[in-house]
Amino acid sequence: MWGNAYRATTVCVDTYHHRVLSGRLYNPALPPEGLRFESLVEFLLAMEDLLNETHFPQSFTAVRSFRTSSQRAAVPAGDQTATGRLATFTVSVLFRQNTSWQGSVSWLETGREESFRSVLELVLLMNSALETPG
Repeated sequence: MWGNAYRATTVCVDTYHHRVLSGRLYNPALPPEGLRFESLVEFLLAMEDLLNETHFPQSFTAVRSFRTSSQRAAVPAGDQTATGRLATFTVSVLFRQNTSWQGSVSWLETGREESFRSVLELVLLMNSALETPG
């Protein structure tokens, strides 16, 4: 059984150039050095892999794909208290229904928290934070 600490994933965004984000993911189910992502697709696939590995929340539908293998690139250094150069988010996925995610995202630098009803809404919330001046 996974504890509450596994339900939240820290997303450290280091760069956001022309709306292409890169950074690192931290979760107790991941290696202590975290997991690097270089694009939105890599971020979403890494999160989905993490949710599938921990079985929380369980997927409402069966996962389909053209191929079955997935690879992860480890981050050279880091820890669970890491912060991103541009922004740091805590993403908590509570449900995976209608082939999407539902949960909440916290922007740690401002203390704001918003709920999201889909992966697209999560991406738009993160985008609005990353495009905010200052």
